[in-house]
Amino acid sequence: MLFKTDENLPKSAAGLLTAAGHPTMRVDEQGMSGFVDEAVIAVCTVEQRALLTLDTDFLDSRRFPPARFAGIIVLRPKRQSTRKIVDMVQQLIPLLDAESLRGKLWIIEDGRIRIRPETTE
Repeated sequence: MLFKTDENLPKSAAGLLTAAGHPTMRVDEQGMSGFVDEAVIAVCTVEQRALLTLDTDFLDSRRFPPARFAGIIVLRPKRQSTRKIVDMVQQLIPLLDAESLRGKLWIIEDGRIRIRPETTE
């Protein structure tokens, strides 16, 4: 699976995904820092990349219907530290082979993962 990591994630998150066989581009690598959410997800759609972010705006499935995208993962750590985010990404990686992300919204929290399925509009 291809990924794009949002600018609010440490570079090491992209590195972990790439090392696990999921080629990952960072928003800042493409000169997209500061772009509005709609522009970021539009590029993800063109590139067929799932988005990994801390941005809770992507939890709004009316604004970003999961069925339209390759997948959205929103990390929701209680404490935002590089170490915590890296730990969450490491826990996420094995799930990518077990569960399809396409058309879904995954919400990764401390101690649990919620998956919102594809819905029709």
